[in-house]
Amino acid sequence: MSESDLPVPLLPHARDAVRALRPSQIREVANAGFGVENVLPFWFGESDRITPEFIRQAASDALAAGATFYTHNLGIAPLRAALADYVARLHGPTSFENVAVTSAGVNALMLAAQLVVGAGDRVVAVTPLWPNLVEIPKILGAHVETVALGYGAQGWTLDLERLLAALTPDTKLLLLNSPSNPTGWVMSAAEQRAVLEHCRRLGIWIVADEVYERLYYTADVDTAAVETAAGASRTAPSFLDLAARDERVICVNSFSKAWLMTGWRLGWIVAPAALMDDLGKLVEYNTSCAPAFVQQAGLAAVQQGEPFTRQLVSELKTSRDHLVRALSALPDVDVKAPPGAMYLFFSLPGATHSLALCKALVREVGLGVAPGSAFGAEGEGFVRWCYACDTARLDAGVARLKQFLTTHAS
Repeated sequence: MSESDLPVPLLPHARDAVRALRPSQIREVANAGFGVENVLPFWFGESDRITPEFIRQAASDALAAGATFYTHNLGIAPLRAALADYVARLHGPTSFENVAVTSAGVNALMLAAQLVVGAGDRVVAVTPLWPNLVEIPKILGAHVETVALGYGAQGWTLDLERLLAALTPDTKLLLLNSPSNPTGWVMSAAEQRAVLEHCRRLGIWIVADEVYERLYYTADVDTAAVETAAGASRTAPSFLDLAARDERVICVNSFSKAWLMTGWRLGWIVAPAALMDDLGKLVEYNTSCAPAFVQQAGLAAVQQGEPFTRQLVSELKTSRDHLVRALSALPDVDVKAPPGAMYLFFSLPGATHSLALCKALVREVGLGVAPGSAFGAEGEGFVRWCYACDTARLDAGVARLKQFLTTHAS
């Protein structure tokens, strides 16, 4: 056999489901900013402040004490107990047996999906949405369909009847993120109640990403505002306020937002106790456990962090209101103050091609925001600006945006 008769070797590649995943357009814009002098980055979902000292000290103390070994798959007992108490204060009775610690909120989302979703399953997600939530079920071979929020004079709103119609008997899982990344939309308690009752009837699982629940700025008659032992503290409406702990509801949370611990990669799951043995197996085959010293930092956050979180929320509301006023003064910018999270998702000239617009903003004026298309087709026409920083930095960013819009005015 001659060399020319030999079969052409196939190039190595990942399986089709992985190759079909969307790459992050947020990262694409951020990569375009590398090397750009004095760029102002508002593209990622994190504060420009470091983790509070008392949390960092707890990790340092744990390291000094030798907390460098494996732990229980579901987390160290003191942290699970503290999280159960924390959730109970906010949302009603919750047992140690309902709580598992994870290596980041996004790891919790993957684990939750692995628990209940398989190849060929139908998943429904409310969008625009952080792309990780939409893509995770696809890694497992599931089919994801979306129901889009609407945008109008009241900001982002849900067509409840449209969502309920999409939740058919063949649906395995509903994915919700409230308060929402990127829109800041918050699902009302009445909407949650209707969805929960519908999913109960049809046996549909709910995975609720509630990592922004403490970043909530509105209190109306339909909220889940609560009183903690330390005084008034608001949290966004949660499925944990309505569902029994043994129902088909999995709530995912993270230490990243309320305690500024993005780089620590620590999260938790609240789920039926009947799932925990199987969840432990999944944790073992994913990460084995979260680092012991990081869990000690999380314990300090939960036990000591309430005053810090309240102050953080107050500061974020100030930044949100400041940025809304500043952007509203620009021509042809349509922005509404959302009730939750840490982003403004707004429209401006050129955003119908938001990826190209965001790259031009980086290139021409050193302004980094995230393209709406990163959050699905429903997000095209908008950009996301993270306002978790001081108002002087926001003003500098608005000045750059104004310069860009003036230069490109038709």
